[in-house]
Amino acid sequence: MKVAIIGAGVAGLTTAKILQQTGHDITILDRTPDVGGVWSRTRRYPGVTTQSPMRQYSFSDFAASANLPEWPTGEQVQSYLAHYATANDLEHLLHLRTEVTRVHRSESGEWHVDVHDLDRTVEYRIDVAAVVVANGIFSEPNIPEYPGHEVFKAAGGRILAGNQLNDEEQARGKHVVVVGYGKSACDVSVALSRVAETTDIVARQLLWKVPRKIAGVVNFKIPLLTRLGEALFPYHTLHGFERLLNGPGNGLRRSLLNLIGTISIKQYDLETHGLVPRGRMIDIITGAIGLGTEGFFEQVSNGTIKVHRDQIIDRMFEKDSRPMVELRDGTQLKADLVLCATGFRQGTPFLDDAIQTRILDRDGNFLLYRNIRPADVPNLYFNGYNSSFFCPLNAEIAALWIAADLQNALDLPSEDEMRRSAQKQVEFFDTITNGHHSCGGNIIPFSMHNVDDVLQDIGTNISKFARASQWFRPIDPAAYAKLTARVVADLTSRKVAEGRNHSGSS
Repeated sequence: MKVAIIGAGVAGLTTAKILQQTGHDITILDRTPDVGGVWSRTRRYPGVTTQSPMRQYSFSDFAASANLPEWPTGEQVQSYLAHYATANDLEHLLHLRTEVTRVHRSESGEWHVDVHDLDRTVEYRIDVAAVVVANGIFSEPNIPEYPGHEVFKAAGGRILAGNQLNDEEQARGKHVVVVGYGKSACDVSVALSRVAETTDIVARQLLWKVPRKIAGVVNFKIPLLTRLGEALFPYHTLHGFERLLNGPGNGLRRSLLNLIGTISIKQYDLETHGLVPRGRMIDIITGAIGLGTEGFFEQVSNGTIKVHRDQIIDRMFEKDSRPMVELRDGTQLKADLVLCATGFRQGTPFLDDAIQTRILDRDGNFLLYRNIRPADVPNLYFNGYNSSFFCPLNAEIAALWIAADLQNALDLPSEDEMRRSAQKQVEFFDTITNGHHSCGGNIIPFSMHNVDDVLQDIGTNISKFARASQWFRPIDPAAYAKLTARVVADLTSRKVAEGRNHSGSS
């Protein structure tokens, strides 16, 4: 089959690798000049690092260099992905600096992908049998439109999304205001505070921060990046020990989570800084886990970074020929540069309206069975719409599912049942996260539940013993390397056998 993959990030690359291994003709399309998606040099901001340790942020069969730090920089992650593309012979499949403008389906079932070559400024069409959307849930930055922004810009002020600032020199000597309090906001604030005149953070809501080393000793992955850590959050379907932990053991479960919060308050001296979030650590599920940025609270303590909690920018204006912002409480700040680390919109503007109505609910959430496939749009798939603690592993397992479905090797429920299942998951995440689930694309903290559900459809999994060990040891994607190779081999053998049968019947 000819397959177009939109996006050359983590999900796009592993999908291309697996589909190529199972005999498909692949074209990878991406508007950036290099592979990596969010890690591209055109999209990463100063100070960005992984949230998960590199051992967990890797593919099952492609270990990262032992020379990399546990939490590598954006540049180091991009280099890892570039090496993955080279090692798996994907470079000749890449069409970089190529923007997808429209994807539509003919009456015969063929997909037409219209693209714009940004270097040659030419447009052309690719006809394929299947399309995989792998542009990710962090595709289009969400930049608020503040009252007075035109006056602000006329006075020399700049408003940028977090990933639009790629060099800290853009902030040298300037008054910088960062909007947001997630990991990206804190990461970039530390980096920019080294060169900026002033650095202020405007935080509408404080989030809990988990130290990389809890109490300065225990790596956060030991209690949280395990199946036991995942079981501390009740999934919509509970099995075995999860039932006990979220039933009779509910008090213990809540105490364990809130203990991490108590430790974080003391470790970061949050009471002194006035930065204790509202609620308790168990509320962490409403915004996933925010890994603490190295040096952030030290910069807050010495006054280099100032956090304005429970605030928003009320208006932008000019004063004495200077660009300024005013907060809801009346505080006025000098602001040469406003950096909006305010999240992303999940955009698929290239899909026809007729398709959009079949993949989205009325609130704009993606209705994807297993976070991969719309129920009633044949040969259209999504990968990377399952953002997790183990993004490469989840994307890799999803790619196996796509390869199996392209060969009709999955015993799937009816279209109605798939749609109901997708709707049920969206409603579940709506309830537990107050709607903060990236339009259905964020599966944290249920990363391994997603892996198990997807593998159940394929009819395989790693051994029960291996899964049992993951309850108390951090998940290691390498445990799935043989499984991935076995599924690819099975699909390839199946394809060869079907070819022989077809030839014999002819």
